[in-house]
Amino acid sequence: MPRIFINGSPFETDERLSILEATARAGICVPTVCFDARLAAIGSCRICSVDVEGEIHPQIACRTEIREGMRIHTHSPAIEAFRHEMISWLAGRVTAESFASELGKELHALMRVYGIDPAHKGRRVIAPDLSHPYIRVDMAQCIGCFRCVKICEDLQGEFVWHALGRAADLQIVPDSGTTLRASSCVSCGACVDTCPTAALTDRGPQSADAIERWTRTTCAYCGVGCELEAGISDGRIVRVRPAKNAPVNKGHLCVKGRYAFGFTHSSDRQRRPLVRQGKTWLPVSWDDALARCAEEFQRILRAHGPDSIGVIGSARATNEENYLIQKFARVVLGTNNVDCCARVCHTPSAAALKAMLGAGASTNSFDDIEKARTIFVFGANPLENHPVVGARIRRQVLQHGARLIVADPRRTELASMATIHLAPRPGTNIALLNALAHTIVSENLIDPDFLAERVAGWDDFRNFIARWPAERAAEVCGVPAEDIRKAAQLYAREKPAMSFHGLGLTEHVQGTEGVMALINLALLSGNIGKPGTGINPLRGQNNVQGAAQMGCDPAILTGSVPLDERRSLFEGVWDAPIPRQRGFNLMAMIDEALAGRLKALWVVGYDILPTLADMNVTRRALKKLDFVVVQDLFLTDTAEAVGDLFLPAASAFEKDGTFMNAERRIQRVRKAVDAPGEARPDWRIVCDIAERMGHGTRFAYGAAEGIWNEIRQVWPEAAGISYARLEQGGLQWPCRSEDDPGVPILHGVEFARSKRATLQKIDYVPSPEQTSPEFPILLTTGRNLYQFNAGTMTMRTPNKKLRQTDVLEIAPADAGRLNIQSGRRVLVRSRYGHARMSALVTDRIKSGEAFATFHDSKVGLNRLTGPFRDAIVGSPEYKVTAVAIATVTVRTSSTQLRRK
Repeated sequence: MPRIFINGSPFETDERLSILEATARAGICVPTVCFDARLAAIGSCRICSVDVEGEIHPQIACRTEIREGMRIHTHSPAIEAFRHEMISWLAGRVTAESFASELGKELHALMRVYGIDPAHKGRRVIAPDLSHPYIRVDMAQCIGCFRCVKICEDLQGEFVWHALGRAADLQIVPDSGTTLRASSCVSCGACVDTCPTAALTDRGPQSADAIERWTRTTCAYCGVGCELEAGISDGRIVRVRPAKNAPVNKGHLCVKGRYAFGFTHSSDRQRRPLVRQGKTWLPVSWDDALARCAEEFQRILRAHGPDSIGVIGSARATNEENYLIQKFARVVLGTNNVDCCARVCHTPSAAALKAMLGAGASTNSFDDIEKARTIFVFGANPLENHPVVGARIRRQVLQHGARLIVADPRRTELASMATIHLAPRPGTNIALLNALAHTIVSENLIDPDFLAERVAGWDDFRNFIARWPAERAAEVCGVPAEDIRKAAQLYAREKPAMSFHGLGLTEHVQGTEGVMALINLALLSGNIGKPGTGINPLRGQNNVQGAAQMGCDPAILTGSVPLDERRSLFEGVWDAPIPRQRGFNLMAMIDEALAGRLKALWVVGYDILPTLADMNVTRRALKKLDFVVVQDLFLTDTAEAVGDLFLPAASAFEKDGTFMNAERRIQRVRKAVDAPGEARPDWRIVCDIAERMGHGTRFAYGAAEGIWNEIRQVWPEAAGISYARLEQGGLQWPCRSEDDPGVPILHGVEFARSKRATLQKIDYVPSPEQTSPEFPILLTTGRNLYQFNAGTMTMRTPNKKLRQTDVLEIAPADAGRLNIQSGRRVLVRSRYGHARMSALVTDRIKSGEAFATFHDSKVGLNRLTGPFRDAIVGSPEYKVTAVAIATVTVRTSSTQLRRK
């Protein structure tokens, strides 16, 4: 244990620390300009230099490791004079304007401490680059500290910034050689976050120094669960920065989390309840809106019974709010007709994981990425859809030598750097996974000890899987047999191996079975219950894991337990019976509405019309309903098309509560600003309607914490997670008591319900959706880095400048055959509808296949997707649609012709 002396005081530690780290631990601030704790020390500014007795020259504190007996002097007169000289030299790059407006920049702060004025001469060799909607580039103020270069490479894994020249000729330039907007920048803002000068700053109407306070909360976009700090000025969010000590994102954010917060203050936020009268929406008071809602629900209950009403929870609502939504359905309405958007994405994952392992959630944590020797990404594109996790995977591969297997029909960016890229035909995942299992079994790559102790059904499975050699699967899925064998060998030999999967695995008619087949691989190879292993669904929305876990599912209660398993516990806490009638899931509700049996629907924070598959049928079904309540931030497509009553809700920045991320981590959501106008938190609206319907005492909560404490009563696996503990950081369930640290890795000794998990025999069943001469191309759908789901939030931010609308990716061979060029408008037809969009010709797509996103409601991509669903949980098949593609003839008006 080294014992050192800092300014005469002893300091001991059992860790290997740099002098800079040791002085910080001792509470002494040593100034620095080029240091960022997220990066390896650079040491270029030398401002952190300190005197060390016995050394002739000052030592650079960030790059010098402490050793036994070291005597350090951090602020001697000679050192302070040296720092003053170095800071004065750097001040030659600082303009008076930026010095006054960007007070928080580290160099500017040090200049004030040392009494140094900006010394920029005003002559600009480099003009500011204002091409990017979020980032201002002014390299005339660059001091050559290299922090932007290093953070882009080491944290984000991109290589946007490059250093040209040396010393006085040094320039930091983007890889485009021109503007940042023209570069490969993914707009994460890490370079702005680390830059100690005004060379890189966030664009906006106010500088960061106008911020009155910062509120720590959790991102409202994907399921990674990044923590961030929202900067507030004059009651508005004006900046967002990453929480530096966050366990999930570790001081990093993506473009959506950092910059796409503008929807919060969008001019079309709804501020008052609205009632439809004919084709017009009329504002009404909350009293009138609540009375209308309660009266309509009660009228329908009397006329048609409780199962004539459905309630849809929200992945954008908190755990507390989703808990109340399902409690309202069961206690107030008396129905199990409650669901959420998990139905259309990862309910297959939850069902498969629960059926085989006993817990319907990720087995491991994101921190296991850095422990994995092999990473298997199946049907997911995390660099775009879960960017912070995607960046961590890429770093582990490129910087630490992990092997990467990617299974995806497209050649995504991760696929392009994979050790092996498996590109199956859409809809053939089961054949591919069975062939991987066959290789593991036939080549004796199994983990015999794990099989003997923890796995059941081995003999039956071995006989079954013998029918799926790689050659047979290759004929079905189009992946070369040798690639299948190599991937299986990597996964089973180069352990620990960690699996991540996305909607490319789940959104199929065999989605649940696809996840089961993936679990088979982990069981066969022993890649489960250990660091760096496991089966980990990448959840698509910020709280979709939580919405389902809270019981927004017709078959389960809070904690993801079957209705009858804890019926007595819930009935005792709620002082009300739980209905025994089987409820309808979301897709079944659409069927019931189409058949005329479902009469009313309450949709919270979810635009179902443009996002459900087979949009034309969805529209017809919703139009048959007698009463539709939409509760959201904006008048969504669903509200505009079929809504009768609109209730304005608070956003995630405007309320308190918790979210649950994809790794089972529960984290605080904190109110940063007031909701606009009369908008209310979802939980308050639910309680108000319950009171109007005679159940006020069962919904008498004063704040979100009281709701959470009731959740702890009915969900023993989260009983140890209190708001007080969450103030110190998120916790992963199960966490059963106040002294329980939570469980980062599940199934270490036994599975949730038994010692053994049983291998599943899953045979391949082709999708009913097949190509034909009329519809010869298979379309898959997905998301893009810059937009999010139906665009409800991101389309109201400058992200629209980075990705304006949906495009159709098409292979060069197909484009040539159809005379399609990039940018050309095309008509895409399926058996179910049509959509128009622009084409993008790219070799990321194989001939005979196409890909499109679904963010722009004007495109209406889900008019194309069809009626087929997962056979077990009813999730729609978004990933397999046969289409025909043709160019669109653009009619030019005579006025346009004259202008030409």
